[in-house]
Amino acid sequence: MSKRLMLGIIVVLLITNTTTLLFWNQEKKVTIDGSDTKINSKKPVATVGNEEISYKNWMESLRQDHGKKQLKQLIDRKLVKRLADKSNIKVNEKVIDREIALLTTMQGVMTKEETKRREKEWRRDIIYRYQLMGLLTKDTEIPEKEIRAYFDSYHKQYDFQASVQVSHIVLPDLETAKKVEKELAEGASFGLLAREYSIDEETRGEGGYLGFFVNSSQFLPNGYADIAKEMEQRSYSKPIKSGNGTAIIYLHRKLPSITFTYDEIKPYIEEELALKKLGQTLTADPLWDKADIEWVYE
Repeated sequence: MSKRLMLGIIVVLLITNTTTLLFWNQEKKVTIDGSDTKINSKKPVATVGNEEISYKNWMESLRQDHGKKQLKQLIDRKLVKRLADKSNIKVNEKVIDREIALLTTMQGVMTKEETKRREKEWRRDIIYRYQLMGLLTKDTEIPEKEIRAYFDSYHKQYDFQASVQVSHIVLPDLETAKKVEKELAEGASFGLLAREYSIDEETRGEGGYLGFFVNSSQFLPNGYADIAKEMEQRSYSKPIKSGNGTAIIYLHRKLPSITFTYDEIKPYIEEELALKKLGQTLTADPLWDKADIEWVYE
């Protein structure tokens, strides 16, 4: 082998080894909690005084405490999806929309981005739950008469009433309201302005937040529902007369009503009744013997 060739090989090896070291020592960014937040796995995830908690320690703790449970949930979801696809078990979009609407009313104020992320997670969980219920009960029949009787008695519990999520700033007079409206137009935070100006002591500390209300609620201030109907989501109203003062309303969310006919909701009532008849909890465990599953905890 010539000296020139030997020198060339050595140079290539040096470059390769240097590149490898640079690759392994570079910062590794890890996304956490399904958000855009990223951490460097080479650095401590927490410090307590002079003591550090490394990313590795954190991961080992998660595996020890939650590893089996989380892995089982992943297996359950894949198993249910596979069997549901095989059995052609679909979930009515109206049912999914209703469940998402109900979950939404249980939340506080969410940004557009957070709403999108949460609804995606909820949708996945809802489909899993209904497909699992369909798989567990698909061989159990419930008499038509019994399903119809249940629907006649409880069908209203499946409907969702149109609702609004609102905040407000209550001001002593129109002049102050115009001043607040101007600050809103300039980009000021509605919540901060409510804390500064609102004379409603019950909501002032919460940035004027009132909550979710069905449109017919007697607890929603007079006129708010009618005004909200004409508003776009995440927008504020013009100043309006309210009680002894003037109010500016902020509409966070507006959810439409969802109602079901007997034929639309019948399959889901039948599954609920079948699940009760079987005395079966909503778990995928009985389905494990329907697939070839191998896992590290076996």
